Amino acid sequence: MKKIGLLGATGSIGTQTLTILREFQHLKLSFLSVHRQTDKLTGLIDEFRPDFVIVTDEAAFQRLGKLPVPVYGPSDYIGAIEQSEADILINAIVGTAGLLPTIKWVEWGRTLALANKESLVSAGPLVTDLRKKTGAKIVPIDSEHSAIWQCLQGNDPASVHKIILTASGGAFRDFSGSKIAGLTATDALKHPNWAMGQKITIDSATLVNKGLEVMEAKWLFDLRTDQIEVLIHRESIIHSMVEYVDGAIMAQLGVPDMKLPILYALEHPKRRESTWPRLDWSTISALHFETPDVNRFPGLSLAYRAMEHGGSMPLV
Repeated sequence: MKKIGLLGATGSIGTQTLTILREFQHLKLSFLSVHRQTDKLTGLIDEFRPDFVIVTDEAAFQRLGKLPVPVYGPSDYIGAIEQSEADILINAIVGTAGLLPTIKWVEWGRTLALANKESLVSAGPLVTDLRKKTGAKIVPIDSEHSAIWQCLQGNDPASVHKIILTASGGAFRDFSGSKIAGLTATDALKHPNWAMGQKITIDSATLVNKGLEVMEAKWLFDLRTDQIEVLIHRESIIHSMVEYVDGAIMAQLGVPDMKLPILYALEHPKRRESTWPRLDWSTISALHFETPDVNRFPGLSLAYRAMEHGGSMPLV
C-alpha cells in the first residue's frame, strides 16, 4: 500500500487524483487539504478516511465545525504533514501558496509529485539546490513535463539536444490580436482539448501557462533556455518530445487526460492497467504543428526573457 498526501483536493488535479484513488485501492489517502470548500470535507472524510485534513484559508478554518478527524489550519499544517506517513505528496495548490509545502517537503528529503508549477517558477534555484542536498525526488504531474520525463527514461541526460513542449494553442489560437483584445474571461475558459482548472485554462488561452511551463522545465530537467522549444500542436496527442544529440526524437503520446500523468507520477516506475479511453489511431488522419505567434501571445516571449534574466525576474 502506498500512502498519498494531497494538497488542493478540490481543484482540478485534486479531484482527478481522488478519481484515481477510487479505482486503485492500494493507494491510500494519508491527508488532504482544501482552501475554502469546507462543505466537501465530511463527504471526503467518510469516503477516503484520511488521518487528518487541512483547511488553508484562515476564515474558513475558524468557521469550521467539529469533524471526525484532526483538522489543521494555515498556521500549523506544515508540522502536521512533516509527521505524516505519506510516501508521496501531490502538491496541487494553485499559485505561490504552494511554494512553502514544496520547499519543506523537499527539505525533508521526501518524494514530491509536483503540479504547482509556481514553486519552480518563483524559486527554481532554491528548490533544486535543496533537492540535491537532501536527495528528495521531484516527479512532474503537468502532462508536458511528464511526457519529457518519460522520454528521458533509460537515456543519458547529457545526450539531450533540446526538448519540445507542445501546446494546444488554447481558446484564442485562431483569433487575431484585435479580436483577442475584445474577448472576456468566459471566452478564455473554452479550452479546445483539456478539462482543467480556471486559472490554468485562462493562462493557456494567452500562452502565459506555456511560458510558466518553459521555466518549470528548465529547473526540472536542468536545461539551458536555448534547449527548450515550444510548438503548437492542435490535437494535444503528442504531449511533448525530446530531441537527442544524434537527431533522434522521442515523443510521448496519449489521449488528453490528466489522470495519465497523475497515475504515472504515483506509480513510477510501474505502469498500472487502466480502463480509461485510449487513442484510436484509425480516427487520426493528421497531426498538425506550427510555431507560436509571440506577437499575438507576448506572454511566452516574456517568460523566456524573464528566464534569461534570472534572479527574481520570473516572480514578476
